Amino acid sequence: MGQSHSNLPDDVEALRAIIAVQALQLAKRDSLIDKLKAQLAVLKRARFGASSEKIERSIEQLELALEDIEAAEAEIAAPAAFHDGLHAKSKPSRQPLPDHLPRHDVVHQAACTCPICGGSDFIRKGETVSEVLDYVPASFRVVRHVQPRFTCKGCDTDIRAEMQSLPIERGKPGPGLVAHVLVAKYCDHLPLYRQSEIYAREGVELSRSTMADWVGKASALLEPLLIRLRDHVFAGRRLHGDDTPVPVLEPGKGQTRTGRLWTYVRDGRPWGEDAPPAVCYFFSPDRKGQHPKEHLAKFTGVLHADGYAGFRDLYEPRKLNEPPTILEAACWAHARRKFFDLTASGPAPIAEETLRRIGELYDIEQTIRGEPPDVREAARHHKSKPKVEALRQWLDENLKRLPQKSGTAEAIRYALSRWTSLCRFLDDGTIEIDNNAAERAIRPIALGRKNWLFAGSLRGGERTAAILSLIETAKLNGLDPE
Repeated sequence: MGQSHSNLPDDVEALRAIIAVQALQLAKRDSLIDKLKAQLAVLKRARFGASSEKIERSIEQLELALEDIEAAEAEIAAPAAFHDGLHAKSKPSRQPLPDHLPRHDVVHQAACTCPICGGSDFIRKGETVSEVLDYVPASFRVVRHVQPRFTCKGCDTDIRAEMQSLPIERGKPGPGLVAHVLVAKYCDHLPLYRQSEIYAREGVELSRSTMADWVGKASALLEPLLIRLRDHVFAGRRLHGDDTPVPVLEPGKGQTRTGRLWTYVRDGRPWGEDAPPAVCYFFSPDRKGQHPKEHLAKFTGVLHADGYAGFRDLYEPRKLNEPPTILEAACWAHARRKFFDLTASGPAPIAEETLRRIGELYDIEQTIRGEPPDVREAARHHKSKPKVEALRQWLDENLKRLPQKSGTAEAIRYALSRWTSLCRFLDDGTIEIDNNAAERAIRPIALGRKNWLFAGSLRGGERTAAILSLIETAKLNGLDPE
C-alpha cells in the first residue's frame, strides 16, 4: 500500500490521489477489524460447555487474524504527505503505565554548549520525562546460602546457623524455580520437554526427567494446602460440579485410555458471599458414579450440575425417612444448548423462539449479578417466574403437536424432565441459573489436555488435580499463581 518517499510524485493532484486511495484502503481495513472484533465479542459471550473447545479455536483464529492485520498496518511506511494530520487515523489516548512497576531512569545529558550562542553556563529549568514500558527477560540466578561457623572459646563447641529447608531435599532448585516450572506446565500449558528447550537457550541444562522429579516432590509438599483448600470448598452450601475427559498414557502399550478430572467450585460472588471463591479437582480412571459420591460424602447443600446419570444417587436421601442432603440445581445452559444445536442445520422456529425466551431469563440475571440473595430472589419472582411459567406452557403445547422422535421433541423432553431442578433458582437468591462456573473451571484442562499424559497411574492424575486446584483457585481470586 505504501510507497517510499523517494518515489512520490511532485504533482499535488497525484499526491492527493495517492492519499485518497490509501484512505479508502484504511477504511476497508478498519471495517474488517471492527467486524472481526464484533465476531470475537460474540464468541466470548457465547462460551457454553460442550462446544467450548470449538469456540476457543474460533476465538484463537480471530485473535490471530486481528494480530496479523494490525501488525501489517503498523508495518506500512506511509508517505510523509499522509502524516500531515488531515487524514491520519485517530489513536486512543495512551493509558498511564502501572504505578507498581519499578522505574529505571536513563538520564540523557544535553550538549555542553548552546547551539545558538556557543555558551556553556546553563541554569537548570526542569526536565522532560517520557515513560516507556520495557521487558527484562526472566533469568536464572544462583543463590549462595552461607552459614558462618564458630567455635565456642569456653568449650570448643562448633556453632553454625541453621539454614531453612529447601523444597527439594538435597536438590538444586529454589522455591521460585519450582513454582515457575509448575505454573508453566499446568497454567501456561508448556510441557516439561519444551521448558527444557527454553531453559537451554539461557545456558541452563535442565532435563525433562529432572523437572518431572521436582513436580512429583513438590506435589507432596503441597498436600497440606490441598487438604485445607478442599475443606474450604466443601464447607460451602452451594457448589458447581462437572467433569471432563483426560488422556492417560499406558506405558509399554503405546496407547492412551480415558480418565476423568472432576471439578467442584465454590463461588458465592454472584450473590455477594464474603468467602473467597475456590475450586478443587479430583482424578479418577473412569466415570463411574461412585467417584462423585465419594467426593461429596460430607457435603450438604445445593449442587449445580448437568444431567449426568452418575449424579442421580447424590440427590437421594442418605437415610430412610429423611430429606435428601443434596439438592440438584439443573443448568439452563445445558437445556439451551439442546435447542441451539437444532438451529445449526437450518430454520427451526420452535428452537429459535425457545432460545429467545431463555435469553430473556439471562438478561434478567445480568442485572442482578452481585446483588444480595433477597434482592435476587425478589427480582426473579417478579420478572423471571412469569416468563418461566409461560415457557413451560408453550413447550407443553408444542410437544403435543410434534413427532415424538423429532430432535425438537427430544430437546423439549430434556428440559421438561428436569423442570423442577431447572426452576430451583427462582426461589433462592443463592442459586445460579446455570453451571457455567464449573464449565469455566474445566476450560483450562481442555486447553492443556495434550500436556497431561499421565504415567498410567492414579497417582499421576491425582498430582495434576492437586496442582491445578491451587493454580485455578489463585486465578479465581485475582492472584498470580506463581
